[in-house]
Amino acid sequence: MAQKPGGHAVTDLTILPEGLEAPFDDGAASHLLGRTLPRVALPATSGPPVDLGQLRGTVVLYAYPMTGRPGAPLPGGWNEIPGARGCTPQACGFRDQFAELKALGVAHVFGLSTQTTGYQREAAERLHLPFPLLSDAGLDVQDMLDLPTFEVDGDLLLKRLTMIVRDGEIVALFYPVFPPDRNAADVADWLRRHPEDGAAHH
Repeated sequence: MAQKPGGHAVTDLTILPEGLEAPFDDGAASHLLGRTLPRVALPATSGPPVDLGQLRGTVVLYAYPMTGRPGAPLPGGWNEIPGARGCTPQACGFRDQFAELKALGVAHVFGLSTQTTGYQREAAERLHLPFPLLSDAGLDVQDMLDLPTFEVDGDLLLKRLTMIVRDGEIVALFYPVFPPDRNAADVADWLRRHPEDGAAHH
């Protein structure tokens, strides 16, 4: 925690606090392996809407609860919810691994949350993300794929999970994701081990 003028503590969103409780696998994503992405166009922080069902090649799609904003308080008890904290470190990991993921044959990387595009755009620009964030504010993808969720302060948020998709089919699943700042490196490791089509559950 840093100190702001006036003595108010500021949370550094890029750093994971020590002692975070790791999420456990509640089985809420076990149905996803082998599913195909639905035909639904989602608003993106850059470029036209993205129709998930039309994407071809290898796609990395990571779902996350929400990114915090510098100076704005996190939801009450956020650090105590297993798996909630770490959206900014996760996004920065995919940013830092982006060139390697492309070299490993990834055609697209997307982040997905239930925040609005306007909210997501602030994070995408502040963190200099080289890939778009997609908004599922209408819960269309969440409903079609039955993605695991949790509720905070009346908002329905996606639990953190990452899918590797090849020609529309989910071939690898990372759930739960912990620690989130290592997720992109774990995805790169999987891609190195599975250059051809294959399925694996993490």
